[in-house]
Amino acid sequence: MLLVPQPAAAADRLCAPDTFEGERYIVCTIDPQVDDLQLFWKNADGAPHRYFSSVAEAVSAGGRTLSLGVNAGMYLPDYSPSGLYIENGQELRPANTASVEGPPAKVPNFFKKPNGVFFIDANGAGVLPTEAFLEQRPAARLATQSGPMLVIDNQLHPAFIAGSSDRTRRSGVGVCENGLVRIAISESSVNFHDFARLFRDQLACPNALFLDGGRGVGIYSPDMGRNDRSWHGGFGPILGVVE
Repeated sequence: MLLVPQPAAAADRLCAPDTFEGERYIVCTIDPQVDDLQLFWKNADGAPHRYFSSVAEAVSAGGRTLSLGVNAGMYLPDYSPSGLYIENGQELRPANTASVEGPPAKVPNFFKKPNGVFFIDANGAGVLPTEAFLEQRPAARLATQSGPMLVIDNQLHPAFIAGSSDRTRRSGVGVCENGLVRIAISESSVNFHDFARLFRDQLACPNALFLDGGRGVGIYSPDMGRNDRSWHGGFGPILGVVE
């Protein structure tokens, strides 16, 4: 779904097209010390927002503007978070520490250990494997659990295979140099290995987390004329930058 592009503003600064080894991406760079990055799940009636436009309307009703929206990680059929979810400092869903055994190709992405948590606390943004997050217990203002981790201390997730034929559109988030947050969305089909290398080798993110893939990938950016919809009937939790 397209929006009419608006005059250049924060979204122009936040997001731009990029390429890595011939594949097309949209990369958004967020400074958590400056940009107001928030999590959204339910509307005022207690129902999941599901659509970026619903979040944009809720933000607008409060006198502000949604300049960026992306899926915030894995979610269940009722659009609830698959794991840890902290919004405005309140833990609304606990961490999911369950395991699924089997060949890597048969294990759902969320359970490809290590999975991880993207969070923001008083010190800035971070991405940690779930177990490390639960050990450290940072006082997070927001947190969302997803999986698998893409990059862990500059190392690719051990399950990723160079040249894998498992290719689809993918989205992820990394915490990069100077504490900047980078969100990337592939516009073409890529495998996990190449997507993780985008974060490590091009975006300079020593730690990064997979958010979602396939037909659930999307972005909201009025400046880019984008108001994508998930073909799963909507999104679960949504990360948004509010002005």
